[in-house]
Amino acid sequence: MLIEQYRDVVLLLMVSIAAVNDLATRRIPNRLLLAGLGGALLLHVLSGNPGQALLGALGGMALGLAVFLPFYVVRGMAAGDVKMMAVVGAFTGPGEALEVAVLTWCAGGVMALCLVLARSRLRLALVNIGHLLSGLMVPGLRMRDMTLQQSAGAMPYGLAIAIGTIVVLVRH
Repeated sequence: MLIEQYRDVVLLLMVSIAAVNDLATRRIPNRLLLAGLGGALLLHVLSGNPGQALLGALGGMALGLAVFLPFYVVRGMAAGDVKMMAVVGAFTGPGEALEVAVLTWCAGGVMALCLVLARSRLRLALVNIGHLLSGLMVPGLRMRDMTLQQSAGAMPYGLAIAIGTIVVLVRH
């Protein structure tokens, strides 16, 4: 039980540092993510059932990577955000990683809507969404053909991942 509490504290610390850094510099440091991954794996090894814990960590990493990688491929998300979600999955395992991802999408959607409205770019955002959706429905269209002409604006998605993670940790 004590190891789980340490794991939650380390995860909370990692996502908080990543969110603050993403807000300040628009980057999530690889060193932070590697340290977080190392901490997660170490705490899983020290748990009561290390084999099962490590399998859960790998499953969570894979799920975190799989659910955010498509957004990176269509240039809707930065690589640091994808890696951060994979590390969060290593801490939580696949079940909670999916919860974090869904809550992150909700928080990110609210953040994106606020930013688009604040920057008066709603029309451009809707055009871009339509372009991406129509590109997904046209057979034979390559990913590079779906490149957007202009972005409606970037945002620090590490903050949304931190919000989703904190909500899951508080609920459990």
